[in-house]
Formats: sequence, structure tokens, C-alpha cells
Amino acid sequence: MQYPATLPEAHKALLTQIIDTLSRDTRIVGIGASGSYASDAMDKYSDLDLVIAVEPSHFEAIMGERFEIIDQIDGKVASFTGEHVGEPRLVIALYAPHSIHVDYKFVALPDAATRVDDTQVLWERERKLSQIFESSTHQYPQPDPQWIEDRFWIWLHYGATKIARGEYFEAMEFLSFLRSVVLSPLALKQQQLTPSGVRKIETRLPEFSEQLKLTVAQPEKQSLIDAFEKSIELYLSLREKESVVINPAAQSLCIDYFKAELKQQ
Repeated sequence: MQYPATLPEAHKALLTQIIDTLSRDTRIVGIGASGSYASDAMDKYSDLDLVIAVEPSHFEAIMGERFEIIDQIDGKVASFTGEHVGEPRLVIALYAPHSIHVDYKFVALPDAATRVDDTQVLWERERKLSQIFESSTHQYPQPDPQWIEDRFWIWLHYGATKIARGEYFEAMEFLSFLRSVVLSPLALKQQQLTPSGVRKIETRLPEFSEQLKLTVAQPEKQSLIDAFEKSIELYLSLREKESVVINPAAQSLCIDYFKAELKQQ
């Protein structure tokens, strides 16, 4: 097998062991790798994002034995399932001695067709996984500008109430939400880049990230007000490049509320 040129030696050794171990289980029919592996952009901080394709008739059994299966791989120090990211099929594991993070997503073979990014086949039986990938395409979820516009001004109102009430840490968390769900995805989409939240935004859109810095606040009233105002400014600028039905009444009401409750106190 030819690994990507950027794959670190420690990752390579662990990946080789994973493939050797899992391929001995006849219920598993393919192993793929996505993320920075597939794009040949690995470094020593990278995760291994693996798709483990299972014969459908054995999927439930494998799901019940996931931890026992990955326990066969030397060096595992901890693991847990991925409900926190909405993916219960996922097992996230950490391996010593190099502290390598591995995501194992166990899927029934036909379900491997549904994927958000490119996935490279590492190992398979009878080209089963390759055939699934050849008959389907990957599609990263795109932000829906209308969905965002329909919500943005109520979101702004929510943030204003948190600042006015003195719930400053809650307001900080909400600014993070706006960066990840609204501002960065729209900016990336408009540059024909994968809209993956704020991940690597510093290198992918350096000029925009300088503006985004101004949406980061301290848990203090004026800092939060300034950050929310910058978020509004950025959103309106991004919205100009989209075709959306604007709700001027909601926009005016919520901006006026923001000013009345916070700017004039």
C-alpha cells in the first residue's frame, strides 16, 4: 500500500496495525480514510479518520463488539462513542505512546456511499468498498443562506438578552455559535471552499479571519456589545452576496432592541 507523503511515521505504524487487525475479521469488508489523509495534508497533530465498512448482515453484531474489536490494537488508552457529534456509529480512541487520535466510523457497506468528503480505500475485499464509492459522490453540507436569514435576527435578540441580563459567558458561547454556523461557512462558501466552520479559517481566509477576530469577546459587557456589532456588520456584508428574502421588520426590530437595551444603558 502506498501511503500519502505527509503521513507521519507514528501514524503509519498505527494505521498498519489497525488494517492488519481489522482485516482479519471476515465480517469487515473494507477500510477507508478521509479527512487530511485523503487530501494528503497530514501532520503530527492530525487524526486518523477511518470508515469501517461491514457486511450488512453482521452490522448489529459488530456494533455490539466495537470496543472489543479496537481493544485488539496495541496502545489504546481511552475510547468513547460519538453521540456528542450526532454520530453514534463513531468510536473515538486515543493511542499511546504518540497520543494519536483515531475516529472509527462503523457503517453497513451500502451506507458508506453517504459521505461528506473524499474517502480513500485502504483495504477491501473484492473491491466492495471501491464499488460503493464509484457509484456515489461525496458532498459536504452547504450553508443555506435563507435558513440563516430566517433565524439570524432572532438569534441576535437572544444574544442581546444574555448581555443585558449579565450572562456574559453564555453570550460568549453564542458568538462562537455565530462564527461556526453563520459567518465562517458563508465566507468559505462564497470563496468556493469547503464550508467547514472555523476550521483552519486562519490559513484558508486570512483577511476574513482578521475581521473575525473582532467577534471574539471578553466576558464583559462592552466587549460583548462590540463583538456582536461586528458580527452584525460581517453578516450584512456576507448577505449582500446571497439571494435571500429579507425580513426587514425582524431586522429593524432586533437591531433597535439591541441598541435600546445595551447601547443606551
